[in-house]
Amino acid sequence: MSNTDNEKSNLRRNFPFRLNVFFFIVFVLFSILIIKLAILQFVEGPTLSENGNKKGTRNVLTAPIRGNIFDSTGKPITYSTSTQSLYFSISPNFKKSDANDLATRLYDVFTKQGDNSHVLSVEDIIRQMDLDFKINTISTPRRIKTNLTNTEIAYFMEHRSLFPGIDIVEESIRNYSKDSVAVQLVGYVKKYKGVSQSMEKYKDVNKDNDDPSTQYLDNEEVGVDGLEFMYEDYLRGKNGVKQYPVNNAGQIIGPVQITNPQKGDDLYLTINQNVQLATEQAITEQINKIRTSTNSAERAPNAKIGFAVAMEVQTGKVIAMASMPDYDPNIWSVGSISNDDYKNIMWVMNNGTIRQVYPQYSDQELKKHPSSLVPPGSTMKPLSVLIGLNEKLFTINSTYSDTGSFSFGKKGHETYVRNASGHVYGLLDPSRAIAKSSNPFMAAMVGNQLYIKDGKKGLDIWDNYMQQFGLGVLTGSGLLGEQAGIKEYYNEYKSSGSAQSPLVYASFGQQGRYTTLQLVQYVATLASRGNLIKPQFVEKIVSSSGSPIQTFKPEVMNTIDLPDKYWDEIESGMRQVSVQGFEGFKYNFLRKTGTSQQQVGGKTIDNGVFIASAPAENPKLAVAVVIPEGGFGGWSAAPIARKIFEAYDKEIGLSE
Repeated sequence: MSNTDNEKSNLRRNFPFRLNVFFFIVFVLFSILIIKLAILQFVEGPTLSENGNKKGTRNVLTAPIRGNIFDSTGKPITYSTSTQSLYFSISPNFKKSDANDLATRLYDVFTKQGDNSHVLSVEDIIRQMDLDFKINTISTPRRIKTNLTNTEIAYFMEHRSLFPGIDIVEESIRNYSKDSVAVQLVGYVKKYKGVSQSMEKYKDVNKDNDDPSTQYLDNEEVGVDGLEFMYEDYLRGKNGVKQYPVNNAGQIIGPVQITNPQKGDDLYLTINQNVQLATEQAITEQINKIRTSTNSAERAPNAKIGFAVAMEVQTGKVIAMASMPDYDPNIWSVGSISNDDYKNIMWVMNNGTIRQVYPQYSDQELKKHPSSLVPPGSTMKPLSVLIGLNEKLFTINSTYSDTGSFSFGKKGHETYVRNASGHVYGLLDPSRAIAKSSNPFMAAMVGNQLYIKDGKKGLDIWDNYMQQFGLGVLTGSGLLGEQAGIKEYYNEYKSSGSAQSPLVYASFGQQGRYTTLQLVQYVATLASRGNLIKPQFVEKIVSSSGSPIQTFKPEVMNTIDLPDKYWDEIESGMRQVSVQGFEGFKYNFLRKTGTSQQQVGGKTIDNGVFIASAPAENPKLAVAVVIPEGGFGGWSAAPIARKIFEAYDKEIGLSE
């Protein structure tokens, strides 16, 4: 037999074996496949099916309840109240054809159980459902109605099964005291969406933030001015979170998990509501009085705005801060206002005690009137005398003969500085120069002597003293939009080319414009004999549960060390200043009137300014009052200060 025949014989014998092996392998593979399919269908099937439907969860955030703001005695100034709102969620089996029936049933409940002053129509309700997803995604609950009544809430809770997709959510509304307490200091809120790109604090605030409880929501209210802005991080609280399980079609497929919003912290201010209201009323009444007064010394027909700040000398607590006129801040309660409403309040919404604001005039008339930033006038003279003494320009025993005027400049081109009403005061020492408010004394003995001694450097010396006493620099308040004032002595130097003129005029308060808050910080520094203290507006921060989070202590920003005899000298002069409105006042007090002049619209404007502290022996409260176009400060501004001191004495006590 040949080899070929042998090979064919072997192949015939092995073929059945190979065929059996092949069928066996195929059988094993099919068996494995069948078992795998069985496991997939009967064991893993339900889980995989659930995973197919359960694509994930969708978070729906509820804005937090904003913390409250109280005065120093616990009276609410700004507070959040809860309101119950009705929301509708589109369930997987909801059909558009069902919308009219549901809306009709909701309308019936609103009509019978709700407040009939504003009932939504069926069409309104369907529009709020947003069935065409013009506003929301499919899984976002739609707000149908706010301010549900108790009877509406009870009805929906009792008949929940009749209203598929309906849920009741607690929300927050911002309320402000109807007494309008320290409106511009407290500030206001706006919707986050409206300020998210215009205010630096809120730009990109949600970027890289994976914590849903702290993410800002488009429709939540956020602080945009005053203490509402300054303490936003405390007041805000944390979001509530509703977690909806959704499938890959975005449909809600299971029960919701709810984390309630966390209320923000509460602020307790240093402001005393009764003193604040007395201050606001005093400014308003005084402006009305001087506008129509028959007394020529008191009459100020163009006075329209006024500002006052009262601050404790030792603590820096601001007891009252008034920028008048003010307005009803409840106009912001919904977080936005109309253009017409904005136009009505735009002149009074900003805090004139810390920044430049103007009275309400037409654009053409506005150029003829001063703003809230006015020169200090003669209220600068106590500091001017301190500078003269400390720079060794004269001593406490030095005298000057006030002839009613002082001249400086080249012969034939002299500039004259005169006293108000042309008064001649005769022989004056530093103390009496303050008491009589002698312009020639300050010009000759301080401004001109500083120029003779130091030339151009005298401007920097002067500026250094201003800053030490809080003038021309920020007060440290931290309030949004606070201005540092205007140092006009540097501008005058640039225009005149000489330091003499700016130093002479600065010596009696005509070469700088400062805020009322700066002035009260300045007078408090005088009263404390050299401690520049930081203004404080918040006494403590308390959690919603009542636990203290932070308390504030007095903060001395700078200490000016001068001999006691210098302080004695200026205090002696300040005790003797003649002033209106303090007749019968039971405390000795330190004071200085000011009639600050400035050129506005081509004419000279007189502004009323007044500073004081009491009691003189151990000053507890410092007060600064500014009445632009108020004329003589002793007539226009001083009576307001008297009422502030009396209100403080009644509520807190000047002698305690």
